[in-house]
Amino acid sequence: MPRKRLDATQPSAGRTVAPAAKPPSRRSKVQSAGMGMTVLKTLAAMGGAASLTALATRLGESPAKVHRYLASLVDADLVIQDPATSRYLLGPESLAIGLAAMRQSDALTLASTELARLGESHSLSCFVSVLGNYGPTIVRWIEPAQPVAVNVRVGSVMPVLWSATGRAFGAFSRSTVLEALIANELRTATAEQRRQVPDRRAADRLFDEIRTLGCAPVRDLLLNGISAVAAPVFNADGTVTVVMTALGPTGAFDPTPTGEIARAVREAAATTSKRLGHGI
Repeated sequence: MPRKRLDATQPSAGRTVAPAAKPPSRRSKVQSAGMGMTVLKTLAAMGGAASLTALATRLGESPAKVHRYLASLVDADLVIQDPATSRYLLGPESLAIGLAAMRQSDALTLASTELARLGESHSLSCFVSVLGNYGPTIVRWIEPAQPVAVNVRVGSVMPVLWSATGRAFGAFSRSTVLEALIANELRTATAEQRRQVPDRRAADRLFDEIRTLGCAPVRDLLLNGISAVAAPVFNADGTVTVVMTALGPTGAFDPTPTGEIARAVREAAATTSKRLGHGI
């Protein structure tokens, strides 16, 4: 008689088979993924490096539970563990995600986009500047249909005390480069410039006023017949990454802090700052 083949799915005599475990539900998967992202974001908020105990304490969870999620994050290369200290660090995949986000949130690109809208809606010349070793330097320039005739362009370095752009950097930034530039400009100032800003205390009072206004307005300061308004763009950590400036011929351009142009420049800078993560 042929032997009866035993189906692996059928229980053999005298043996109890435990029921198969149910696959995790979609809801539990979502909850698990959410907790994993919470662990990852908390690690990032702690500077990108933390021990299991410190991370669990910050999360208010047991170390065993946090360790399970860390193991999954390590498998995905989102987190690595330092063998020397046993601390958990952000891994190469987290860094790749961060770099991709930074490319999408590039301050120059975002500021240029906002300035293009501003220039088009108000027919203004606008530019974006960064703080270089020699001073505030123009890196992007946007022209309206009828450009303003000025002798500054991309690559031009602006003074700190005698330009709207420089004053915005001076009021909202702190660096050894700025301190040296301000000291040099005060030392080499003309008689007229000394009348406006005679010493460092006067410069500090000027910067205080600009911080209160939220922008730096000037009229016929650097260039006779040209007025300008500049506002800072803040990074996620609160540092100034670029300054946005709009300018136009005095008489047709209203630089007053309560005017429409100053308000529009401040709003463009604030929108850019928010997209860079400031205040979030």
